Amino acid sequence: SHKLEEEFEWLKKSEVLYYTVEKKGNVSSQLKHHNPWSMKCHQQQLQRMKENAKHRNQYKFILLENLTSRYEVPCVLDLKMGTRQHGDDASEEKKANQIRKCQQSTSAVIGVRVCGMQVYQAGTGQLMFMNKYHGRKLSVQGFKEALYQFFHNGKYLRRELFESVIKKLTELKSVLEKQESYRFYSSSLLIIYDGKERQEVAVDSDPEDLEDLSEESSDESAGAYAYKPTASTVDVRMIDFAHTTCKYYGEDSVVHEGQDTGYVFGLQNLIDIIKEIRDESNE
Repeated sequence: SHKLEEEFEWLKKSEVLYYTVEKKGNVSSQLKHHNPWSMKCHQQQLQRMKENAKHRNQYKFILLENLTSRYEVPCVLDLKMGTRQHGDDASEEKKANQIRKCQQSTSAVIGVRVCGMQVYQAGTGQLMFMNKYHGRKLSVQGFKEALYQFFHNGKYLRRELFESVIKKLTELKSVLEKQESYRFYSSSLLIIYDGKERQEVAVDSDPEDLEDLSEESSDESAGAYAYKPTASTVDVRMIDFAHTTCKYYGEDSVVHEGQDTGYVFGLQNLIDIIKEIRDESNE
């Protein structure tokens, strides 16, 4: 629609922006079907498929899993991992461009940078977006602040997520340290959780009262309530393997030895920074 075109043009001009979700209706439905950014990307991809198709009703495509489908209000952090981004097959121009991006961002310093972020702000009913251009400009301290913002829903810090994220990242690091010759150049790491608000319960409530606690009675205006963490599913996924290689992949002429130290370096720094945020929030 014309409105969608206008919204996307506005979105492209901002590196960090807040998009208000309408209060009426189901919030999760709006996020999945009326996010102008993702909707525009889908439309552009469908148009390319149609233009490139040799036959009118036959299209070649790669089917991808929607990792956010099981979340009502998905919050997603896209991290570009490693100290090197260019693949072995990159042209000299592409290689120089990727090296420059790494040197001018946190990739060179800590082996990881923000490539994109979407967080639901429960307090205002807004989606906060951060794009890759802003992510490249962040200092190490700015990167840490962006991570803090990813785990904050506008009302409180989602502390219950930390241990699960740290556990998954630590397990991934342990696996990668054992891999021989693999290089995950230009790949990303996704961290996903549900931004749907958890129910708040009164500190001095009786067990029977808690069963009947409604959304209205848990409102901050109803009295003194403390946030009680509940189990929340967090997903951590490696994605984008177009430039990944290993000795078992016969089409690549370059064979690397040992572990992907740049990726492991970035993972360790990511784990350390999340632990810092966790520890500082408990002080």
